[in-house]
Amino acid sequence: MECPRCGYHFPYRNPLPTVDIIIETGDGIILIARKNKPLGWALPGGFVDYGESLEQAAVREALEETGLHVTLTRQLKTYSAPQRDPRHHTISTVFIASAAGRPQAGDDAEKLGLFTRDSLPPLVFDHAEILADYFAYKIKAAAP
Repeated sequence: MECPRCGYHFPYRNPLPTVDIIIETGDGIILIARKNKPLGWALPGGFVDYGESLEQAAVREALEETGLHVTLTRQLKTYSAPQRDPRHHTISTVFIASAAGRPQAGDDAEKLGLFTRDSLPPLVFDHAEILADYFAYKIKAAAP
């Protein structure tokens, strides 16, 4: 890795911080069909900008990709397997959020879909694992 300002070559590479957002609506969760490779269905999310908190990044990415102003309700978990993203080693913190309004695909989203546990499409990255953890959490939280 090379510094863009001074050209110094760093002998190490660091994982890139990212966020993913599980946006709950009354009828399910919102997924995006990605415009860019890897193509497929995914949770809204993306890279954290320099100077931005994880929470700020999650709210920004949700707005950019779905047009929704979200309220973060919980941090679910952080996922860090080096192979979770075929492009880079990323570390993603996943948030659960609520939103009202009508979503519209934007930024990296080709289109949007509303899905339930029983209607999930094939997912890219490790988003099937994330959603399995999310649905297990929801079942446990609903138990008496």
